[in-house]
Amino acid sequence: MTITKRVTFIAKPDGIEKMKELLSAMVVPSKAEEGCIFYEIFQYENNPQKFMAYESWRDEEALEGHKTSEHYKIYKLSYEPYCLKKYSDELEVLG
Repeated sequence: MTITKRVTFIAKPDGIEKMKELLSAMVVPSKAEEGCIFYEIFQYENNPQKFMAYESWRDEEALEGHKTSEHYKIYKLSYEPYCLKKYSDELEVLG
């Protein structure tokens, strides 16, 4: 069952560059993970404080493996001081 998520981050005005750095650092190692179908970070041109992570995983097991990865742990421990708001949507679950 494929899992696709969209996670939106609103950076604090003085945290934009650090959020960009932290989120961008997730792309290459996440794409290399077993079960990663798609993983990209986007920054809105008309609102540079707003970022979107768009990710798709083969199944729940692959997503859980991502959440236990070293790069995910670093991100989880580091992003909050630079982030004003974070929310996510599960976009689709396909059998």
